Amino acid sequence: MATAKNDKIGLDALLTPDNCALVLIDHQPFQVSGVQNVDPNTMINNVVMLAKGAKAFGVPTLLTTVIEERGGYLIKPLQDVFPEQKPIDRTTINTWEDPRCVEWVKKTGRKKIIMAALWTEICLAFPVIHALGDGYEVYFVTDASGGVSKEAHEMAIHRMIQAGAVPLTSTVVLSELQRDWARLETAEKLAEIILAHGGHVGTNLAWEYQLLGLVPRGK
Repeated sequence: MATAKNDKIGLDALLTPDNCALVLIDHQPFQVSGVQNVDPNTMINNVVMLAKGAKAFGVPTLLTTVIEERGGYLIKPLQDVFPEQKPIDRTTINTWEDPRCVEWVKKTGRKKIIMAALWTEICLAFPVIHALGDGYEVYFVTDASGGVSKEAHEMAIHRMIQAGAVPLTSTVVLSELQRDWARLETAEKLAEIILAHGGHVGTNLAWEYQLLGLVPRGK
């Protein structure tokens, strides 16, 4: 008896720079101020690391905000990663109900969509569930997102997993895109991102550089 194909296992289930797109939703001052499940500075560090990684690997990335005249412009450290991109400013709470955002994703031709948002329980969960219904494989980045409480964040994660989405963290996304340290061009870029945003891992990497007598590019 034939078994149904499981899209979440096997090599094809892993992310590559050529098979995915990234959507970053509502990382704005108002939303940041409401994050309670994690230190907002840590969340900001992680979403900036995720964005820098996507840029380094050439992953199409969409920035979007909701009613920016009230919630504020996209936070500067994130906007600075893509200074040329004006975020799509929506009125819809659910990003996937804004035709401009959906059309952007369609134009990438990618079926694996990575999302991170503020807040997890609303602005992340809604488009994740909606996009799954439209046939996309959706991955969400938990540590580049945040909720108004620990419970809200965790319940949203449960909800999205039950719907079929895949949870990841920012360093997992970048490692999955790299996959092989023999890919030297992106390995060097990734090392620079880890040095800047990797916390204790970045400190350890700096120690390795010192022991080897190496100086990272741009340092």
